[in-house]
Amino acid sequence: MKNVLNVVLLILLVSLILFLIPREQMDEVHEIVLPSHPGLPGNARHGEMIEHQFYTLSYSEQHEQAFWTMYRLTAENLSMPKYKRTDNFRVDTLVSTGSATKQDYKGSGFDRGHLVPAGDMSWSEVAMSESFYMSNMSTQAPGFNRGIWKRLESQVREWASANELVYVVSGPVLNDGLETIGANKVSIPRFFYKVIIDYAEPEIKSAAFVFENKKSGEDLFSFAVSIDSVERLTGLDFFPALPDGFEKSLEATSQIEAWLVGNSAESKGGN
Repeated sequence: MKNVLNVVLLILLVSLILFLIPREQMDEVHEIVLPSHPGLPGNARHGEMIEHQFYTLSYSEQHEQAFWTMYRLTAENLSMPKYKRTDNFRVDTLVSTGSATKQDYKGSGFDRGHLVPAGDMSWSEVAMSESFYMSNMSTQAPGFNRGIWKRLESQVREWASANELVYVVSGPVLNDGLETIGANKVSIPRFFYKVIIDYAEPEIKSAAFVFENKKSGEDLFSFAVSIDSVERLTGLDFFPALPDGFEKSLEATSQIEAWLVGNSAESKGGN
């Protein structure tokens, strides 16, 4: 009987303590501690990792372009004076097997399409220059590169300005059997993707898009999808450093509505 009484008293004491703890402190107990970086994409096909000063990529020798590129973009970056485009397209000497060249694209009818946009790197002379490595280029139809892809680049800059800090992953969907251009046989992707994560409190949110490599006049946000669907399409694992439960909730469904409250650059041009 005495033991039972002791257990009851212990339960009452714990209940009293929990009741007296302020609600704010209880919420803090359940807060998720996020790593300083959400993690580079995992790639089952193991491209060559290339680290430039302002972005990282995984290079596919088979396709002569990146599986993915990743960089951070902040509101502070975008508020700084802008450097002009250098258009200094050049071989990336960090790629051990050699990257594609300008000559591969000559006369092909395709653009050297940026994966890391020059417009996102205009706040730094070095960053701008780095964005013109050929390892950052992918074979894009002119109507796609200068159209809806450019519109999305502009939208991402708008989101970065409004949300303080975003991480952006961009790339082509690379499969066997793609047509190629040039002496180095640069693949022509049929699809491209872009994945964005707002990594500044109080609201962590994500956005993801998949497009066909062709001109489109459709509404930009009609191409919004879940990160999970992009992972299935590409075989990549985005943001692997995030806690598993949090990552799952972030990637399971499209969260595009969370970005659109009072904030859209959809009709504006990009760079």
